[in-house]
Amino acid sequence: MKRRNIPALGYALMGLLQQKPASGYDLRKTFSSTSLRSYSDSPGAIYPALSRLEKQDLIRGQIEEGKGLRRRQIFRLTPKGLAELKNWVVSPVTRDDLIWNLGQVLLRFAFSEQAVGPAASIELLKSVQHALREHLPALQHELKLMKPVATISGRLAFESGIRQYECLLAWTRHAISTFEKERKEGSS
Repeated sequence: MKRRNIPALGYALMGLLQQKPASGYDLRKTFSSTSLRSYSDSPGAIYPALSRLEKQDLIRGQIEEGKGLRRRQIFRLTPKGLAELKNWVVSPVTRDDLIWNLGQVLLRFAFSEQAVGPAASIELLKSVQHALREHLPALQHELKLMKPVATISGRLAFESGIRQYECLLAWTRHAISTFEKERKEGSS
């Protein structure tokens, strides 16, 4: 399947709609009251994003009667939208993803289990591990080269980035272990 040019907000919306159908207002409330608040909960962002997804036939809105005279549009993920969401979730993690889109990688992981199942969640974690194992030695080499010429604060800032990646690598091992342990306990 050819990847579409969908911004992270679009994938976040599709992931939420895969969990359960919702109105634009419901989605705005989710964005404003959860860790997804890093995305805009403004009507000027949410409703145009929903409209773009609907034009691409990735979601479908349907007017439903509410309490009293109130009507609202409830959005659902279409089969085409589910296929696109799954494709996005399982795509391999690259070095550029680590550098520029780490938040999106974690968003993919957050939706992975429900969208494609626990085995795919583990595969995504292994893809993150692989990208980190390839990227960390290059960063450590760059740090070694910069030590004689960098300021202390510059070197420490760079080390902070390396340590964040090392922590992420340790977390992936923990997450994989947790999945495997809980799957084993669930099958007992």
